[in-house]
Amino acid sequence: MLGVVLLLVSFLWILLAQKQMGDSWRIGIDHEVKTPLVREGVFKLSRNPIFLGLRINLLGIFLILPNAVTLTVLVLGDALMQIQVRLEEEYLSRMHGQEYEHYCRQTRRWL
Repeated sequence: MLGVVLLLVSFLWILLAQKQMGDSWRIGIDHEVKTPLVREGVFKLSRNPIFLGLRINLLGIFLILPNAVTLTVLVLGDALMQIQVRLEEEYLSRMHGQEYEHYCRQTRRWL
């Protein structure tokens, strides 16, 4: 039951975070376009709310169907998201400079 709750909550969280990103929403790192730094809404709680939601989503799937495959997906998915977050942090630091550094001091990476 906890897995189902985590799936539902994480899905809603991801949708909310994507909506709050507005024009800054993108997939991957686009070095050609400078988007505004989003610091409001769920982004006040987490610098990476979408990845946080995805991590919780993977945990929910594992709790619903605990086996070697879902455990592997959970562990590998988490590792890959950790790498992507660090790449995006580096990009955002270069793109937004002091503004992003200030945001990092105010808001935790996850929660």
